[in-house]
Amino acid sequence: MKGILYLIPVPISEEENSAMVYPLLEQTVNSLDEFIIEDLKTARRSLRKIGFKGEFDKTIFHLLNEHTDLKGIEKFLASAEKGKNIGLMSDAGMPCIADPGSNIVRLAHKKNIKVIPLYGQSSIFLALAASGLNGQIFCFHGYLPKEQISRKKKLKELERDISANTQTQIFIETPYRNNHLLEDILLTCSSEILLCVAMNVTGKSEMILTKLIAEWRKSELPNLDKQPTVFLLGK
Repeated sequence: MKGILYLIPVPISEEENSAMVYPLLEQTVNSLDEFIIEDLKTARRSLRKIGFKGEFDKTIFHLLNEHTDLKGIEKFLASAEKGKNIGLMSDAGMPCIADPGSNIVRLAHKKNIKVIPLYGQSSIFLALAASGLNGQIFCFHGYLPKEQISRKKKLKELERDISANTQTQIFIETPYRNNHLLEDILLTCSSEILLCVAMNVTGKSEMILTKLIAEWRKSELPNLDKQPTVFLLGK
């Protein structure tokens, strides 16, 4: 009998105490001693926050990030094929949402390994729910182009999708470029479009604000530098 691949949600802010909120999560991670992760230091810190009591020296970690050669990830599931349960973690939030975890999950399905997602936070969906924008039709784009001209062109494309079918457009940015992205949104998008800025969701400095672009242009802008932020555009 094959094992299970558990999708382990990770706290999305330093203040969140997952061990108190999600006892099943703590119970599950303490039943595992093998994990697929993005970064070793971050994974160890997150596991302790969740309530993991195991010894890290006796725990097996497989690195799956943007530098991983996907041709070699099949071996990450070798234990599961032999009946052992293992966990898949993101750096923050839910695995496979804006991270490379979907590659290993797709492989697990191919190998008939059961995949069980555990309940946890996702800043993207929390931001959508709190935005007041259309939660029936939406699209998550991940990161927009880095180059400014291409980024502004993409923003105009998103705006057309909003106008055509009221589809909410969701995207993120590397935290140190958040302020530049906000400036480009305000320079590029039409005054009647709604923009939601969701910063540090679930954290002490959490800010979720939805305003018309015209209103944002008249407001004192928040400093989003180095703050995890989700951007949403819609009507």
